[in-house]
Amino acid sequence: MALYALLSFLALSSLSLTRAVPLANGGAQPHPEQVDHVSANATASKSGALPAPFCFPALGFQMPPPAFLPPDNTHWWCDPATEYAFVGFSYEVTACQSREQLHREFRDIRQHFKSRYVRLYGACDREGFYDDIVDAAYANTLGVHALIWFGFNLDDVWIGRRDTLLTALHANPRAKFVTRVLQFGSEPLFDGVLPHDQLAEQVTLAKANLSSLNIPVTVSELAYGYQERGGAQDVLDAIDSINIHMLPFFAQDASTSDQAWPLVQRDLQWFIDHGNGKKMYFDENGWPSVTSPSVQPNSPLAVADIPNEHGYYVLLDEHCEDLKNVVGGGVGWFAHIYSDNQEPGYGIYDSSGKMKFPFAPRTHC
Repeated sequence: MALYALLSFLALSSLSLTRAVPLANGGAQPHPEQVDHVSANATASKSGALPAPFCFPALGFQMPPPAFLPPDNTHWWCDPATEYAFVGFSYEVTACQSREQLHREFRDIRQHFKSRYVRLYGACDREGFYDDIVDAAYANTLGVHALIWFGFNLDDVWIGRRDTLLTALHANPRAKFVTRVLQFGSEPLFDGVLPHDQLAEQVTLAKANLSSLNIPVTVSELAYGYQERGGAQDVLDAIDSINIHMLPFFAQDASTSDQAWPLVQRDLQWFIDHGNGKKMYFDENGWPSVTSPSVQPNSPLAVADIPNEHGYYVLLDEHCEDLKNVVGGGVGWFAHIYSDNQEPGYGIYDSSGKMKFPFAPRTHC
């Protein structure tokens, strides 16, 4: 298989600087309905990206051996316009998972759920942890939405995390091939961590730092976080993509998840109106199955239970075409979060590792 993959890679190198290779015979095959089959004379799109499965992290793509990675990632990624519908999971790292656990769960995220990305949540300050993330993502053909975690204590610990992550992104030669975007989060505007002009400045500085790696920068935030800061248009102008917290359970007019589409549309429309056509993702995106002291509704009619958690993802899946047609290349959505062990009530898996409901959303429509 390795020889076949290498020969395929060498043949495809004439198509693109990406040197991406399709999944070799005998590999873990993706669902046939979730791979775009292209001919051997496939050419790049207007964005410069090859079609799936010849771009990363398309379903059906196989990573080349590290020695055969291209010199840069300029033409490595799939066209953002193909990144709509379900794209992956939020994945909390506060537990500082071992390399073995990261590999096991990232494999499940890719192979079982047909994910293209993981979006990191929380922080692990263990030395070398992001290298473990890169290793697990690379081995399992997953892109990463990395995160500079501010936390909830309104302190400056984020500065050290920022510097550590930026250093890791430059030092690890594979990091630029799996890190799709760097986020500042979570909800720094809503939490009042930084004034919006200072946050915009941090985004601009990070973009300059990462320009040689071609890694974009964004902020992970609620619509209300922007709105309560006068719109924070300077932040919206600075970020490369719009990474949205879509949590309609907390709306003042929330009820059940099957009635949540107007709530989703309301926040989405705000970003359409103010986002200058930028690519959008729902990254912290879900509906809780239980409440807790820190998870309380703002509507007496909002229902938190497993059927409503499931129903929210069914709702998004039913509106696949609507999300696909949003300006900027459609909206890709993450499920928040992978397991109840990471954030109680939000997981697709419960705390014992069993799926709480069937989960197989579309990755294209």
